[in-house]
Formats: sequence, structure tokens, C-alpha cells
Amino acid sequence: MQFQDIDLSLEDRYNQLFASTPQPVSDYSFANIWGWSGEYGLKIAFAHDLAWIRQEKPEKGYWAPVGDWNQDWTSILKNLPSPGKFIRVPEHLAALWKHRVPEIRIIEARKHWDYLYSGSELRALKGNKWHRKKNLYNQFVRKNDYTYVPLDKKYIEHALGLQTEWCLWKECTDSSTLEAENRVVVKVFNAWERLSRLFGAGLMIQDEMIAFTVAEALPDQSLLIHFEKGCPKHKGVYQAMNRLFLLKSAPHYQTINREQDMGDPGLKKAKESYHPTGFLKKCTVVID
Repeated sequence: MQFQDIDLSLEDRYNQLFASTPQPVSDYSFANIWGWSGEYGLKIAFAHDLAWIRQEKPEKGYWAPVGDWNQDWTSILKNLPSPGKFIRVPEHLAALWKHRVPEIRIIEARKHWDYLYSGSELRALKGNKWHRKKNLYNQFVRKNDYTYVPLDKKYIEHALGLQTEWCLWKECTDSSTLEAENRVVVKVFNAWERLSRLFGAGLMIQDEMIAFTVAEALPDQSLLIHFEKGCPKHKGVYQAMNRLFLLKSAPHYQTINREQDMGDPGLKKAKESYHPTGFLKKCTVVID
């Protein structure tokens, strides 16, 4: 396999393969693999009618191949160069591999599971379990004279400004994880008009953006939320951004994918507070 840098020119070729992937999970959207390529040392190769992703840091290994999984896996897997370790493998592919190549080992990777939510529930916020979220949303709407705007060329600079402020509030320089995410967000915004699948929206008060959401549709017609940031000075801003985006810009999506928690307790608690309806499970697969 000839691995190369993940370049924006590869987006169309990659997305054709991603569209045929039986279980598309958040990690494998082109915006994600391109955006995070520098942080994980990701490279890509095209072979066996599949896209192969290799990771160099913080550890070496492969991600799951992207494309049609109806392959001669016995031959392909046994002839791969070392290391024979795959991370972020969707559970359907792991099960398929186990059936074809019994000697592989499968290890649960809970921190990589994608959280799934009901789009209709997040838009309605009805019932007791949504009482707190609905109250925060109502407080924000009642107290703020805001404007809902699409994330287009006109507003990307405002979004970059909010991202800079958000990092100051969250003290990103004290967290390698937040620093890495900040670099990715800036990278994505700087290439906004060249990433064909992304769309988003923001909330403005006068000339200041106080929240934004970045999303894309996955091949299974679920909605993937990549980034969502809000100004902590405005109570209820996250609840408002979340609900308004689904009502105004994504009214037809029934399944919302809000990515993984990466084992972070605070992030796990925040994601659980929105009452997930299920998970897209992922594994680590080791080929002995």
C-alpha cells in the first residue's frame, strides 16, 4: 500500500467509498480524518477497492477500512504489513472479521462509542426528562435578543472569534486535548468553503457570535454533530443552539450522532444528560 497525506483533493474519491460503508461511524467522515490528520499522524492509501487509514501517533496502527466490506478478508488481513492492530473498528466489521479470521482478538473500546439521540425528542423537549433542558432553552429565548444565522462565508470570521474566546474561557493551553481540538476547529473553518459536506449555524447578539454548531449528514442519513460551542455568559445558550439548529437547519433528521466521549468523565456526563437512545459501538482488533 502506498500511503499519502490526506489532502482536500481526495474528498470526492473518499466519499464515494464512505457512501458504501455498511456502518458509517463519526470518526470516518472526511472532515474528521482530514481535520484530525495532523493530530494523529493520519495517512491514507487506496487498495482492494477500499480506503485504508494509518495512524502514527500517539501509537501506531490502522483504522478500519472504508468502503464495501464484502471482501476476501482472510487474504487481505493476513497480508497486511505490521502492526496488525486496528482501532475505532465498527462492531459490524469486527463481527465479520471474527467470522472470517477466528484467530483475531476483539477488545471493547467504550471511549470511542458514538452517542445516538432521537431528533424528534431533541426538537420537542417534551416530558419530565427534558424539563431542565426546556427551562434553560426558554430562559435563553426569553432573555436574549438573538439572531439565528447560517454558517457561511459572512459568518465564519465570527465563528473563529467565538472559538478563540471559548478557548480563553476554557483555558485550552492547560489541556492538550482542548488545544488539539482548537487547532482542528480553526483548520476546518479556514477551509470551510472547500469541505463540501459541512453545514452549520450560529447565534448572534448584535455583532457578536455567542454559539455555533457544525454538522454533516452521514451516508445512513443520520446527522453528525462535529462541534458545538457557546459563550458561558449566556445561560441556556447550548440548549438553545442545539434545539434551534435541529428545528431550523436539520428538521428531517431522525437520528443525531454526537460522537464519542473519549473517556472524559465531564464529556460523558454532558452527553448522557441528553438521554442517548443508543450507541454505535467500536472495538480494537488485534491480528495475532
